[in-house]
Amino acid sequence: MKAAVIGASEEALHTIHKAHAYGLTVTALDGNPYAAGLAAADLGQVVDISDENAVIEALKKEKPDFVLTVPIGRYLTTIGAVNDALGLPGISKRTAVLCTDKLVFHQRLAGCGLRNCRCCGITGQEKRDFEITFPVILKPRYGSGSRGIHVAMNGEELEQALKTVQGEAYVLEECIAGEEYGVDGVVTKKGFQMILLRKKENTPLPARQAVGYFSVLPSEEFWRQVQAYMVRVVDCLGLEECLLHADVIRGKDGPFLVELSARPSGHNLHNLFTPLCTGVDMAEEYIKYRMGLAFEFLPQYTKTMMIHYFDMEGSVSRIPDRSSVERAVEGSLIAWNCAIREGETLQPVSDGHSLMGRGYFIIEGKENSVLRSSAKRIKELFF
Repeated sequence: MKAAVIGASEEALHTIHKAHAYGLTVTALDGNPYAAGLAAADLGQVVDISDENAVIEALKKEKPDFVLTVPIGRYLTTIGAVNDALGLPGISKRTAVLCTDKLVFHQRLAGCGLRNCRCCGITGQEKRDFEITFPVILKPRYGSGSRGIHVAMNGEELEQALKTVQGEAYVLEECIAGEEYGVDGVVTKKGFQMILLRKKENTPLPARQAVGYFSVLPSEEFWRQVQAYMVRVVDCLGLEECLLHADVIRGKDGPFLVELSARPSGHNLHNLFTPLCTGVDMAEEYIKYRMGLAFEFLPQYTKTMMIHYFDMEGSVSRIPDRSSVERAVEGSLIAWNCAIREGETLQPVSDGHSLMGRGYFIIEGKENSVLRSSAKRIKELFF
């Protein structure tokens, strides 16, 4: 059987390797000739993935049996267009648009009673079409992630943020208060299954960048609330047979969906943290599902774990090795990947791009307070 991967960054490598393990022939496409996934695939083609027609024409010749989704942003719509044009299973372009256009996404969910906030489209400093209740979030209308997001606490801050909007379409949305969570899940013919709920550890406003995640046990009430809520979301959006990740706020009225995309999470979550916490490798099980093999997305267990990225600031005086880290946290270190150099000056975290290049560590413990203390000790070893 043949599979295609559209968007062949380094984050696609896990899925490509898993596909090869099951004997699939993989064609990977990316506009970057140096994309890591192009070299890893059986056939790597340099194609602008924003050009739907070019991608469709390239894959018509290869005749894949299905497309395997990997972490990708706005051009999830290209995957939908390919599925439509070639009659492949998975998300349609209509569904992909709902995932990548934040205004249409809001309107659909609000119409189903699943998103209770005010939101409008905006370009530049044009007049907003609703009375603003602060704080508000100004964010790019298309794509995903934390790029270009501004949180304004008052009118003056909003006007300053609007000055940075030059032609690109944005949405302006009321900010819902509450703790933030991430969802790893899947939709099969059996319906929606949540694999892992992750509680975020964020930097303060205005950046609000995730610097760590805690696993949430299925025994917790909010886990069950999110599972039930996401079943309704999937039905409202018409999602069919896809991996997904989502950001959810624990608001005073229950779960509130910030955004959702019909593809797996990045940042070493779906490929590393989620399998370690649950025993479920999303990419592998989805490959088995598509190949007609026995599969299982139901978590085998959920361990109390944390993945943390290196969000420290200042001049690094030393780099601890893995053994010294293990001694500092009494053997609870599960994974270690550090790309920080001795003498490097770490700037304040402003976005995910600057943070993820530093590396990460994963630790296990009895409860979140223990994990926080261990993370603090690990970061202190650098100074």
